[in-house]
Amino acid sequence: MQMQKGGRSNPGGFLIEARRLDKSPAPSRVLSFEEITLKPTPESGQKQASRCTDCGVPFCQNACPLQNNIPDWLALSADGDLREAWKTASLTSTMPEICGRICPQDRLCEGACTLQQSGWDGVTIGSVEAWIADKAFENGWVEPIRPLAERGQSVAIVGAGPAGLAAADRLRSEGYSVTLYDRHDRAGGLLMYGIPGFKLEKHIVQRRIDRLVEGGVQFVLNTSVGTDISMDALRTKHDAVLLAMGVYQARRLSIPGCGPDDALPALDYLIAQNKRDLGDEVQADTAKGKNVVVVGGGDTAMDCVRTAIRQGATRVTCLYRRDRANMPGSAREVQNAEEEGVIFEWLAAPKALMSKGETVNAVRAQRMALSDAGAGGRREIVPVADSDFDVAADLVIEALGFEPENFAEQMDASLEMSRWNTVQVARGGFKTSLEGVFAAGDAVRGASLVVWAVRDGQDAAAEIDRYLRARTEEAAA
Repeated sequence: MQMQKGGRSNPGGFLIEARRLDKSPAPSRVLSFEEITLKPTPESGQKQASRCTDCGVPFCQNACPLQNNIPDWLALSADGDLREAWKTASLTSTMPEICGRICPQDRLCEGACTLQQSGWDGVTIGSVEAWIADKAFENGWVEPIRPLAERGQSVAIVGAGPAGLAAADRLRSEGYSVTLYDRHDRAGGLLMYGIPGFKLEKHIVQRRIDRLVEGGVQFVLNTSVGTDISMDALRTKHDAVLLAMGVYQARRLSIPGCGPDDALPALDYLIAQNKRDLGDEVQADTAKGKNVVVVGGGDTAMDCVRTAIRQGATRVTCLYRRDRANMPGSAREVQNAEEEGVIFEWLAAPKALMSKGETVNAVRAQRMALSDAGAGGRREIVPVADSDFDVAADLVIEALGFEPENFAEQMDASLEMSRWNTVQVARGGFKTSLEGVFAAGDAVRGASLVVWAVRDGQDAAAEIDRYLRARTEEAAA
């Protein structure tokens, strides 16, 4: 018998216990858009948490963008003290129940787990994080936002996605009046409309939004800054502004035979399905009965292929120009997709769209090879001669990544932009070229992970707090 810290016994030792996430069987889970991960029981949750080896150097924490106190809340969870575990988790993250579900833990905390690095399966940190957060909501441990005092200053946040929601939580907690402006008809951004329900059910996002509303945060939806309200108006109305817009401009295929309507941008496809899941009537076509080809290899591509399977596609193929080992998406998502029947064509790049009449009916692809590693260790992609092949396609979905829109052109010509067309901020901070205007999340980073957006939103809120307190002190001097 192996003894864990705190005297807990762990029969059989932490290395030989069940360590994989329990999932619904693929044949049944593809029939709905419900989350596929089964919720831990108190016994299985505690057992999983007790596998933590309490490392002297917590590599899991170092690999987490939020620097979550992972060993601490794992230990509390293992002891059954879920309320304290929740309090610890919520100190560093405004969205543990969301990050626990959608973070690519295999590339972050779980991938850095000492057990994983030692050749064993790492602790399933994300499942424990989501579990303790869900229990906190179920048991009423999530306290409402009740500032100790009202500051008498207001902050406008442009974008109600993860960065904006995280910033709103922290700023409202400090006593600022907060108004979130978003161009969509619902708050949540990528969390609500970009990520499918089988990874993140929408009521999980909505309860976070509801908590902000109950705490006094205001939402102004269906409103585009620069069109429906000007940046000057925001700066006049509020004491500070945070730009927390997402990056939604899709990269498009540029190959022969591909006109503007011959391939569907991934986000358009995902938004339509998420709206259906939310009860909206959507006119967009689905993948039912179609041969679907998704071009791309990131997590968005995985969301698309798995959505197409659930919509009843006849065949779903993912074309990716590199090999499996070099795929940018989560290995866990690739495995889920394979279990659900997705076909992967590795080292294959689209060369042209083939049509019958005016309708696309195939993607002509070419085999690729990886060159020897160069000086920087990067292997280039080179086409293989005489290797063309066709994949039947009634629906082609582009999942090639996203680029920033021209925010300066939309909002204020004086807003300084980087050479990557993201909002330029001061080194080591979030101040923009406009006085009292800050920026965070994808608007600054470009398309990135939700966990980084949460981190940036929280840190930007802290900087805005310091800025407004300094202004108050100067006014009083």
